[in-house]
Amino acid sequence: MDEQEAVLKYKEFLEVERNYSQYTVLNYIMDIQEFRQFLKTDDLGTIFDAQKTVARFYVQHLNELEYNARTVARKLSSLRGFYRFLLSEKLCEANPFLEVKGKKPDQVLPKQIYSEEIDAFFNSIDEGTVMGMRNYALLETLYGTGIRVSELCGLKLGDVDFYNDQITVMGKGSKMRNVPIYEGLKKRLFDYIQFSRKELLGKAKGKPINILFLNSKGGPLTTRGVRVILDEITDKACTTLKVSPHMFRHSFATHLLNNGADLRSVQELLGHANLATTQIYTHIMDEKLKSEYLKYHPRARRKDNEEV
Repeated sequence: MDEQEAVLKYKEFLEVERNYSQYTVLNYIMDIQEFRQFLKTDDLGTIFDAQKTVARFYVQHLNELEYNARTVARKLSSLRGFYRFLLSEKLCEANPFLEVKGKKPDQVLPKQIYSEEIDAFFNSIDEGTVMGMRNYALLETLYGTGIRVSELCGLKLGDVDFYNDQITVMGKGSKMRNVPIYEGLKKRLFDYIQFSRKELLGKAKGKPINILFLNSKGGPLTTRGVRVILDEITDKACTTLKVSPHMFRHSFATHLLNNGADLRSVQELLGHANLATTQIYTHIMDEKLKSEYLKYHPRARRKDNEEV
């Protein structure tokens, strides 16, 4: 098997076995191809016989190209995964990137949307229209469940369990989880399905589909379509805040923790494989606590030049 065949086989593995999105697979393959080009340009052999020394050279090469620490970390992660696959297929003898690390990326805290801003978004939607009813249900689902935008677009009618007050979500790596829904969200989903969705479905030219959220032509709503909808809602709410679907996921987690939810429970709701991924939201809580402390503690509010 030559290099290109190995890369194509790995691509198939990511798509079929890991069920990664097209965007994620594309990034993995681009990272691998970039490393292949590096080996070829510097005459350092093939991907099959690369050693740890070569991996260290590659990290230095990426730093010289002035990639930021987070991008370098992603590229190294892509190559570690690729070499794990090559090892499993007995196409190489060691993983040269197993212990090679780049600079530690600066931690970027996820942005949240404050409750007042979220209320403004909901208040800007006219539920008396077909599209408004859909948009309200969509926004309520994003914020009320914390699911990813790809998971939202993948929801099917049968995934909504009104009897048990939950929706079934297909997450990363084909892992399913059940997420509870509250009465307000149930009502919006029920009204959307019974009225708005039926009208949208009537505009479809092909065979009826069982995807939950539909676009204006009765077809499946895409992740790009969700972003366009959020942009429109933002404009109507007369806010300069630039929102993304993922910000509602961040806000969902942050607001739960701020109101006393258990970290493990939030991890399950978000579908995080590792608790460490969820723990980043505790840093937001720490920042909030610090802000409240400096704002309200009488000694913290004292100016430096005041007499004690």
